[in-house]
Amino acid sequence: MDEILLFIVLATFLVSLIGFVGVLTLVVSDRILNKILLCLIGLSAGALMGGALLHLLAESVTISEPGTVFLIALIGYVLFFVLEKIMWRHCHQKDCKIHTFAYLNLVGDGVHNFIDGLIIASSFIVSIPLGFVTTLAVAIHELPQEIGDFGVLVYGGFDKKRALFFNFITALTAIVGGIVGFFLSQYIGDTTKFLLPFAAGGFIYIAASDLVPELHKETDLWRSLTVFGFLLLGILLMLAVKLIFGG
Repeated sequence: MDEILLFIVLATFLVSLIGFVGVLTLVVSDRILNKILLCLIGLSAGALMGGALLHLLAESVTISEPGTVFLIALIGYVLFFVLEKIMWRHCHQKDCKIHTFAYLNLVGDGVHNFIDGLIIASSFIVSIPLGFVTTLAVAIHELPQEIGDFGVLVYGGFDKKRALFFNFITALTAIVGGIVGFFLSQYIGDTTKFLLPFAAGGFIYIAASDLVPELHKETDLWRSLTVFGFLLLGILLMLAVKLIFGG
């Protein structure tokens, strides 16, 4: 189990480093960044859907009753909706007018990253290959989100250096979530039967409710096809990982 805890800490630390992705904005023009971002969102949506359906739910039905698995996934979906309404409410730059929203975004992002840590921990406890798959899905998802969160902080009044620092601090809550998830499984019992389908429901919610609607905002045909290609690439990436590593 010490080896599993080490994998969990390393995986969540590596995911936390994505909090520094905003440094790219210091050397990349806004025009190029906007083009890349939409493709990353498509890749993220595909990876989250593929990770949820091909890995998390597929693994869940092998250790729990299918009816229970899908009920918990539905609960996860609904709870993520509630969390977003109450805390997350991801802000698009043109709509952000209240500076205090930057702080709310930090709190919401911290909660999100903590849950990501729980998800990664539960996956590694089931199997190390599944842990790598889940970490990959989380990392791909975090990349465009952290760029967006960085933009929210800058718009809310943070200078770029402070935005990078606080974005990374909230990203570190993933490590806390990973450690908590590990010890929960030790002292409370097998939490993976709940956390895996719960995570799947959350992944599906984020992809379907937050990311895919952003893709629909692209009206140019060829750019839309490019973005759709990245969505398929995300799904195929998860499928390839499943075929190579199993789980």
